[in-house]
Amino acid sequence: MLENIPSGTMKYKHLFFDLDHTLWDFETASRRSWEQLWDIYNLSNLLDTDFEQFYAVYTKHNDELWRLFQQRKIDRELLRWKRIWNAFLEFNVYDRPLAEQISNTYLDILPNQAALIPHAKELLEHCKGRYQMHLITNGFERTQKQKIQVAGIADYFQEIITSELSDSIKPQPEIFLFALKATQARLEESLMIGDAYEADILGAIGVGMDTVYFNPAKVVPERRPTFQIECLKELIEIL
Repeated sequence: MLENIPSGTMKYKHLFFDLDHTLWDFETASRRSWEQLWDIYNLSNLLDTDFEQFYAVYTKHNDELWRLFQQRKIDRELLRWKRIWNAFLEFNVYDRPLAEQISNTYLDILPNQAALIPHAKELLEHCKGRYQMHLITNGFERTQKQKIQVAGIADYFQEIITSELSDSIKPQPEIFLFALKATQARLEESLMIGDAYEADILGAIGVGMDTVYFNPAKVVPERRPTFQIECLKELIEIL
């Protein structure tokens, strides 16, 4: 349900999108990738478990390490392999070289999944020509660019701001300020659209940017975003 619909003409000229979980369906793409890895590396025999049990454990460790990465407590290289290594440990597998090898294969397979959130392409097509569109993402530079190429949405964006490029990470203010400077966008004409309440919404609010909280899970936010939607199609109604 769309909240906080403004009256009159929209003032925005620049739309800053998050990528994973907002436009690109990370959950679907990651699961597809791991299903391939499961067969490639014969992991059912190695781990002595089924796919569902392993994937739940891996997802838990992936989420934990991403939180540490966003807090700048670990670097991206450690994140890449340790999420797999930590999952392996729960199944009494202590093969770090294999964890690193699988990590490399995962990052080769993942961005080749053409998975988009429902209505993402429709929204981007609607906004094309009306706004300057950009990405602000904490994902890895090469991986994120490959994702949008494969998904067929690369041409919609003028600038792609990653944590690697900006040497910062959402929700830190530096990445948003870097994005504003790189795009020559004025703060009052900019709108951040994302699903991650802390990284996208609080981060953007912290520099004074208006926000759209893509919130299909209907989480009740502590600080009210400028707009709140449960489906990307709702955003078409006001942009």
